[in-house]
Amino acid sequence: MQIKNSVVLITGASSGIGEATARAVVQAGGRAVLLARRQDRLDDLARELGEDVLALPCDVTNSAEAQKAVQIAQKKYGQIDVLINNAGQGLYGAIEDIGIDDFRQLLNLNTIAPLIMMQAVIPLMRKQSAGCIINVSSGATLATYPGSAAYTSSKSALNMISKVARLELADAGITVSLIHPFMTATEFYGSVKSGLSASKEQEAGAVSIAQPPSLSAQMIINLIGTGDEETDLVPKEYGGSFEG
Repeated sequence: MQIKNSVVLITGASSGIGEATARAVVQAGGRAVLLARRQDRLDDLARELGEDVLALPCDVTNSAEAQKAVQIAQKKYGQIDVLINNAGQGLYGAIEDIGIDDFRQLLNLNTIAPLIMMQAVIPLMRKQSAGCIINVSSGATLATYPGSAAYTSSKSALNMISKVARLELADAGITVSLIHPFMTATEFYGSVKSGLSASKEQEAGAVSIAQPPSLSAQMIINLIGTGDEETDLVPKEYGGSFEG
């Protein structure tokens, strides 16, 4: 799909990979619709990126809010060409220490919310006979690490949703793709659902290898163009395929 003049809806757009992707979309000539809960950050980013950017405060775990955001975007632009499901959160903890309520909330954001957003845009994309959905997973799903069960299971479920959706939607002209970022220099480690001390320790140890969010953003832009099933930014020595 050509990104120039396309309408690209990005969740979790107020920081990190989402913010970097919004910048990359606008730079490539696309029209960005920014979704996140932090309205002040969204508004600041929209003002910076230009007039043809729509900022919509939205809790993507809330079906009604997600549907409303999609309706507003469609009314403004007449179409939605690309959905980038980027909003997510981490959780660190051994199996016996995972808080059940915390895990449910993590699943709501990392697994159910992307499905909510997909269900909101798929009818529009079917009418257009074209569309692109990119789900941001995690390179952590490519290996097994102590303390990662809650987070990686939520993202692994998203992987399967994406792969099945790709099969189901191909005849409608809708591509569904996955990206697996590596450790990225964002606010992710400081905003985990639980296990903050372990998360910060991992962040400190990853300073020398953490990638800039702009790298993930560029890979997302590439996926929009190619429609490939999936890609990753995990270096080969860590179990991925990235050679950059």
